[in-house]
Amino acid sequence: MTTMGKDSLSYADSGVDIDAGNTLVERIKPAAKRTNRSGVMAGLGGFGAMFDLKGAGFKDPILVAATDGVGTKLRIAIDTGNVDGVGIDLVAMCVNDLVCQGAEPLFFLDYFATGKLELDQASRIISGIAKGCELSGCALIGGETAEMPGMYPAGDFDLAGFSVGAMERGADLPHGVAENDILLGLASNGVHSNGYSLVRKIVELSGLGWADASPFSDGTLGEALLAPTTLYVKGAIAAISVSEMVHAFAHITGGGLTENLPRVLPDGLGAEINLDLWSLLPVFKWLAEHGNLNQAEMLKTFNCGIGMVVAIAPDKADLAISVFERAGHDVYKIGKVVVGEGVRYTGKLL
Repeated sequence: MTTMGKDSLSYADSGVDIDAGNTLVERIKPAAKRTNRSGVMAGLGGFGAMFDLKGAGFKDPILVAATDGVGTKLRIAIDTGNVDGVGIDLVAMCVNDLVCQGAEPLFFLDYFATGKLELDQASRIISGIAKGCELSGCALIGGETAEMPGMYPAGDFDLAGFSVGAMERGADLPHGVAENDILLGLASNGVHSNGYSLVRKIVELSGLGWADASPFSDGTLGEALLAPTTLYVKGAIAAISVSEMVHAFAHITGGGLTENLPRVLPDGLGAEINLDLWSLLPVFKWLAEHGNLNQAEMLKTFNCGIGMVVAIAPDKADLAISVFERAGHDVYKIGKVVVGEGVRYTGKLL
C-alpha cells in the first residue's frame, strides 16, 4: 500500500539497477563459457555453482582454496580507464598461489563491487577475469556483482577472487626440499600486483602522470604499470606431473624474494641467491632510482623480475627448465638450498 500524497519509490531510485545487473550476466556468459573444463556442471545464473571432482579425473582428492585481490593497482586502472587487464591480475594472484600447494586450479568465482554499475566497464573487467581463467585451465563458474551506491565514489570499484583447486592425496607441496636443491626463477613481466602503494608514491614524486610516455618501455606510464601478472599455472602443473621433480614453488608476491622463499623451506634450511644470474627489468631500475630504494628494500617489496621460484631435485633441473620453457617462461638458475635460515644474497641487483 502506498502512502497518500507521496510518490512510490523503486530500488532503481535508490541507485541500484537490477536490470543492468541481469544484462551484465547475459553479456559475460559467452566469456565464461570459454573457460569450461571437465568437471563443470552448470553455467552462470544459479544460486550456487557445482563442480564434479570425479568428472575432472580425481580419485582421492584434497581441496585447496585461495582468495586474493589486486590491491591499489586498481587505482591506476580506475584513473586511466584501462581496466582490461586487472581481471587477469585477480585470477593470477589466486591460482599462482594454488599451484604452490601442488594443486591444479579447477574453478574461480569473482566479487565485483561498485557504486554504480557501468556495463561497459564491468564487462571489460569480467572478460579479463574469464581470460585469466582460460589461460589457467580454470573455469569461471560464478561470482557476485554488487552495486552499492554510497559505498564507492563515482567510477570506483573493488575486486576479490576465490579459487578452488585439487590434488590427489599425498601430492601436496612443499615436499622433500633438501640441501643442494636447485632454485629456478621463472621470470616476471613487471611489478605484477604487489607494492603498488609504493609505486604510486614514486610516480607522484617523479612528477609524471599516467598518460605520459613511459620512461622505461613503450606506451604510456599507466599502460606499462598495468601489465597483467604472469600466470604460471600450466607450466607448474606440467612440472608437477613429472614424478618427484618439483619439491616446492614459492609465488613471489608482497614481501619479495626475502619473505616468500623461506615460507616453503623446512626448518634448518635457507636459500642462497646469486643476484648476478638475471637482469633487473627496466621498470625496477626506474623505481629504485626515483624512489631512492636500496637493494634490501627492493628485494623485500617487489618481485624484482622473478615471479615464481621452484625448488628442484638437482638431477631434474635441466628437465624442469625445458618444461617451463615449453610453457613460455624464461627460466634462470638463481641459486640453491643451503643449511641455515632465510635468504642469503650474493652479487648485485642494482
